Amino acid sequence: MSMSTSTSSATPSSSSSSSSLRHPLANLSDNFDHTWIDQLSTETVQNRLKSQQSTPRDDGRSNNVKRPVYNGHYVHVRPDPLLNPRLVIYSQSLAKELGLEEGDVHSEAFVKYFSGDVDGAFQLKEGLAEIEDGDDTGENDTNENAKESADADADAKESDQKTKNIAGKNIKTWATPYALSIMGRRYTSNCPFGTGDGYGDGRAISIGEVAIQVPQTQTQSSSSSPTTAISRYELQLKGAGPTPFCRGADGRAVLRSSIREFLASEAMHSLGISTTRALSLIVSESGSTSQRPWYSDKNKKSVPSIDDPRLVKYSLEQRKQIVAQLNAQSKNDPDIMIEEPNAITCRVAQSFVRVGHIDLFARRAMKSVVDDNDSSVPDKDTNEFKELEELVWHACYREFHDTCYEPFRESGDILSASKCLLEHSMDGIATMVAGWIRVGFAQGNFNADNCLVAGRTMDYGPFGFMDEYHPLFAKWTGSGEHFGFMNQVNAGYANYAMLVSSVMPIIEAYSDTMREANAFKDEIMERGQRTFEDKLMGALRSKMGFHPEDESPDDLWADLEALLRESRADWTVFWRQLTLVAKEFPVDAGEGDVNYNDMLDLLCGNDQVKKGSSPFYEQPDSETRGKVLKWIQSWREMLVESYKEGRPSLMLTKAEGSSLTSYERMRLANPKYVLREWMLVEAYTKASPSSIQSPMLPFVVQSSEADESMVHELFELIQNPYDEGTEEQDEKYYRRAPDEALKAGGTAFMS
Repeated sequence: MSMSTSTSSATPSSSSSSSSLRHPLANLSDNFDHTWIDQLSTETVQNRLKSQQSTPRDDGRSNNVKRPVYNGHYVHVRPDPLLNPRLVIYSQSLAKELGLEEGDVHSEAFVKYFSGDVDGAFQLKEGLAEIEDGDDTGENDTNENAKESADADADAKESDQKTKNIAGKNIKTWATPYALSIMGRRYTSNCPFGTGDGYGDGRAISIGEVAIQVPQTQTQSSSSSPTTAISRYELQLKGAGPTPFCRGADGRAVLRSSIREFLASEAMHSLGISTTRALSLIVSESGSTSQRPWYSDKNKKSVPSIDDPRLVKYSLEQRKQIVAQLNAQSKNDPDIMIEEPNAITCRVAQSFVRVGHIDLFARRAMKSVVDDNDSSVPDKDTNEFKELEELVWHACYREFHDTCYEPFRESGDILSASKCLLEHSMDGIATMVAGWIRVGFAQGNFNADNCLVAGRTMDYGPFGFMDEYHPLFAKWTGSGEHFGFMNQVNAGYANYAMLVSSVMPIIEAYSDTMREANAFKDEIMERGQRTFEDKLMGALRSKMGFHPEDESPDDLWADLEALLRESRADWTVFWRQLTLVAKEFPVDAGEGDVNYNDMLDLLCGNDQVKKGSSPFYEQPDSETRGKVLKWIQSWREMLVESYKEGRPSLMLTKAEGSSLTSYERMRLANPKYVLREWMLVEAYTKASPSSIQSPMLPFVVQSSEADESMVHELFELIQNPYDEGTEEQDEKYYRRAPDEALKAGGTAFMS
């Protein structure tokens, strides 16, 4: 999350363990730098009044009711604090980056601030308690000690008052409007007003940006003297109450969804894929609740078997394909309502600039263009066009400061900045999506408004890590084929294409000719398509142990993909077992006297020795085993060949100055532990037993007492997903999904 702007060797502001007198959130308030507010625009007075006049419940100030927002990049809105907030879990590593110590996180001020009571958090005087309650210095204190104590008391009060004053002035909270596009098609029907003026952050409220100075070593900096870089963080509460974009909903999140959001955010970070982070999860303890539709233990998939009489006219191979397709796409809607405790996750990112943000302001800027042919040029003098320009500059500032903002801002060269933004965004989004495929993740609802410009995973709602492989896998009932697992590359490219279309009004307005602008668009779209394909194939090659630029194994993947479907293979266990084969039969041993049957046995595991250790959800028959054996032989021979002297993978690896072996490459590409849904179900069911009364999986032991221990257990598990883990972690979590998890509502699928 760094913005590597170098400054002089000033001491970075941070909380100090020796300064118990500082307010627990002083390191945040001292470093508030709300650039979204400072650099961008809010509604005009006229448009705010127009909106109020059309919204009977709107008081014109609080911004917590559904209403149209006609212009501007944000609205000021205060979070609605949780009742009786309690900290459930937090990310120690992220807190450390923010300069927050353990005592700060466990303070009342922290819990207040990150549960929505942003003003109340700075009205506390926690930092003074030690001095105010303990000023009895004893009979033997010298006058000098007494004077020091008095000075400390005065300094503490001054420091505390300064913190409150700064925070009081600088606490800014806001929500943002954006647009919806799905697979390259723009929509307004999702907006309650049918215009697109009521869509945006419905329950996410930003509570500040902080700019933290990070010391740089001489090896990190080209300067001979010590410098500091700026790491920027935006803090956003999910479930903090309604905003103008809530579309009539309550603006709340519940504990179940918040546990999923917190753990998935941090899991993705540990997997090495760009993502928003999760700082904290706070629950309303015996306080506010929300009603949510959910699944009873009777709501399960109903998929015919291959012996179903209705399929008798098809061949065995066809029947298998039909059943697999139905299994991947069969989903039910919820059938009960449950009452769940409210909770808030604080998600953190360098920025939350979405493709949907730029999409919205491009639509508004182009309203003045009547003729939609190649010669139409937008009017640069409209307020709508200026708001689009402001947002593009801001996206460059926040995401690609050194490459797309700093070189062009002083000269006002927004044409070059816009092209630079598209170049970097292309790589970021393509890399992110390829990473999802690599680890078996389906985002589920990959609209343009859920796609950050920089290529950073966000919105952990209907996501899922895949158990049984199928190219159309997705958890969400509304995903359709377009957001299916292997189709995410196409969805990512469609979102990128929407970003290009949304930036094109600027490129058209500042290019010498429309022909020049259109030529750039054609070129970057063609290059974008190649980039998305190359990133995907690079990830798949790495999973097989090859250098990501070595094209020799591409046919191997095509053969394996069909085999994974046919054999009902678990995505994570299959690849990790194949990694074990690469370890036990290293390529530097050569082709020699290799027993491929031993490799096959190692790959297949043994359910008799360890339940769930086989990567196959049904025992492979002799024909399937034969196909897998043949593939293993082809894979192994090609891997050995590619790591010979002068051959592609070895040459490319050496050219990078690396000594990475094929096994190590596979280990780092194929995680052993991912956050499977059955794990999450067990964790949130135990944490909220009064809400989720019927266990959806038979192995979830039901209790009347809330138990959050598994939330912490999973958090520990996901810290090191590529390591072998402890014996207990291996035994419990390194396995294919239980059969029940492939059918149960809320586990196999969800709304």
